[in-house]
Amino acid sequence: MNITRNNTDALNAVITVEVNKADFAPKVEKLLKNYQKTATTPGFRKGGVPMALIRKQYGKAIMLEEVNKVIQENLNKYIQQERLDILGNPLPVANESFDWDAEDYKFEFELGLTPTFDINLDNIKTVTQYKIVADDQMLDDQVLRIRKQYGNAVPKDTVEAGDDISGTFNNEEKGINNPATITLDIFKNEAAAAAFIGKKVGDVVTLNTVGLFPDDHQLMDYLKVSHDDVHDLDIDVTFTIEEITVSEPAELNQELFDKLFGEGNVSSVEEIKAKIKEDAEKQFEVQANQKFLNDVTESLLANTKFDLPSAFLKRWIQTVGEKPLTPEQAEVEFERSENGLRYQLIEGKVMTQNHLQITFEDLKAYTAEVIKKQMAQFGQLNPTEADVEGIVARVLSNQEEVKKLSDQVMSEKMLNLYKSKVNAEVKEVTYNEFVAASYGE
Repeated sequence: MNITRNNTDALNAVITVEVNKADFAPKVEKLLKNYQKTATTPGFRKGGVPMALIRKQYGKAIMLEEVNKVIQENLNKYIQQERLDILGNPLPVANESFDWDAEDYKFEFELGLTPTFDINLDNIKTVTQYKIVADDQMLDDQVLRIRKQYGNAVPKDTVEAGDDISGTFNNEEKGINNPATITLDIFKNEAAAAAFIGKKVGDVVTLNTVGLFPDDHQLMDYLKVSHDDVHDLDIDVTFTIEEITVSEPAELNQELFDKLFGEGNVSSVEEIKAKIKEDAEKQFEVQANQKFLNDVTESLLANTKFDLPSAFLKRWIQTVGEKPLTPEQAEVEFERSENGLRYQLIEGKVMTQNHLQITFEDLKAYTAEVIKKQMAQFGQLNPTEADVEGIVARVLSNQEEVKKLSDQVMSEKMLNLYKSKVNAEVKEVTYNEFVAASYGE
């Protein structure tokens, strides 16, 4: 067995594997003898079939299988020993003049090599790190929402903006007869909302479904039509008003405070707002961190330049699916997945250059924190360490969960690295300002 490599350029190489019969013949002979012991051929007793016949029937197939095993085993060992960083898998080079009757065989394999590049996080200059604060308006709105949630529904005679309107949507042709409670702000169509103003119990409002809601899928909720029907649905529906109520906000008193936060834990509106602010800003931090991570990723993709062995990868893509792809299909697939591949390489380089690793202790600690937060949501605020450790052990026995949690731990390590290394502008914003900056809304 002899293996040599020729680097055709910085991103491509050809490995030549030379195989001699001595590398596989003993194994082939042993397998043929085993076949002879168990072979059943008409005219011969079991175990008595002549070796010449066994060799004729099975020799070529066994030889091909053993040669392939020898090649794969030694090729993989060579790649590991030489510490070759490759993309995809080795691709065999077709040889139309190959002779299986020769004494020695020569096989060639194409390799796509990982590009060499460096990451300099100090060069990222255009990323903003947002700090989202819960402003007074948001806190006032949340207090009002809580008061309405725990308030009383007061019957009314006529509809005004902000009222809860109960009734039934109807369309005989489509078989729609669905009760619902609505508020006028659910409608995208302002004319639809205006049609309800001043109406009384027993009145009927006719609405057209085109553009009625911000998302056509809401027709499934309010009209109970199928998913196939919601797109381009253009019919008139009626809404018969059966009840009109307005929510009378609950009083901000100690009874409400105790109901919300437990007896004696809160005694003023200011304390309610402080708790709302703390909880909201914890949630906002998660969103701000994710945007920061995404923005650094986009900047790295835009500013880290390196070539890929594109031609090799397109040929490799043709071979890896359940069905072979045409060159045209492989071209489309490569364009679709190129950015993802580039980021995997960039992420790997960031991890290598900054010695980012996940230990089992990291994974256990992170999993324990996740479990404690989940238990707290169900009222278990002080679980025992034994309970938590038992759940951690069960979770980490599931390989899919381990993979998911490992990705989350590494994402957290990357975030902390970027926060410490990237020269980002820290900007304090309200949640609405953050949404506008993120989505342009």
